[in-house]
Amino acid sequence: WPGDDADEFAASTATQVCTDTARTVITRNRSPDVPFELSVNPYRGCEHGCVYCFARPSHAYLGLSPGLDFETRLFCKPDAGQRLKAELARPGYRCRPLALGINTDGWQPVERKLRITRQILEVLHACRHPFSVVTKSSLIERDIDILAPMAEQGLVQVAVSVTTLEGDLARFMEPRASAPHRRMQTIRVLSDAGIPVSVLVAPLIPVLTDGELETILSRAREAGATDAGYILLRMPHEIKDLFREWLDTHRPGMTEHVFNRLCEAHGGKAYNASFGTRMTGTGPYADLLARRFELAEKRLGFCPLAALNTELFRPPVDTAQLELFE
Repeated sequence: WPGDDADEFAASTATQVCTDTARTVITRNRSPDVPFELSVNPYRGCEHGCVYCFARPSHAYLGLSPGLDFETRLFCKPDAGQRLKAELARPGYRCRPLALGINTDGWQPVERKLRITRQILEVLHACRHPFSVVTKSSLIERDIDILAPMAEQGLVQVAVSVTTLEGDLARFMEPRASAPHRRMQTIRVLSDAGIPVSVLVAPLIPVLTDGELETILSRAREAGATDAGYILLRMPHEIKDLFREWLDTHRPGMTEHVFNRLCEAHGGKAYNASFGTRMTGTGPYADLLARRFELAEKRLGFCPLAALNTELFRPPVDTAQLELFE
């Protein structure tokens, strides 16, 4: 994290981007408590640097640190668009909504230069393939020229993740993500363009941000969000230690209170990975959060988004093969 000399920190932690050697871009999901079967992640690692990110431990599988390496040593597929096109063209492929950028954000800062997410969007657009998005980046506004026409056909939904509305807190907790006020502006811009937008209050952090739940929902509704959800803070593997250290540094005196609440919601542990409860927790505290969300959702008039349209999909055309018949 930046200290007093932020310039020195930035120079010593310049982002490195390596090529991801995986041969596919579509990941199959088998978790019963997430609403998608297929996902595409343009990047491994994320420059946003959110201390709470549940995806951090995935870098350990690569022999790298879930801490600073996760933020500065990224992996990407430069030919992601072509790989996706090939997978969608397979004879046995069956169209189901894709989830884009679920593990790490597809519109993180490096996307401005690499435009890999943009490649993927162009393929999905050409094939009329439905997909959903979760992001906390205003960079998604760049791609409204693709998203808006697809929204008219029921092919896209966007969820904007908001953790807090306090700018100073966000600056230290999610240092290179779009500021809270910009995310609200992004909800407005997308909504005005006719794109269905949800607000995802995630993660909801006990003691630190849980008091903002109703305010975030209200502000997002005013900005044009029509659907809403929340996810309780998840801390698998190394995240517990990283987040505890962050709290000790930036919110001293609050650490034990936060962890006590989490333990209350996870059967005495800081995190319980059991399907069905890992996103919301159990017990009195979790029940209170659920009730508060339910009441606010009803009062503000949120309602579920319509199902994505899978009937318009058309497999990619092999232009090289067509040329043989010309």
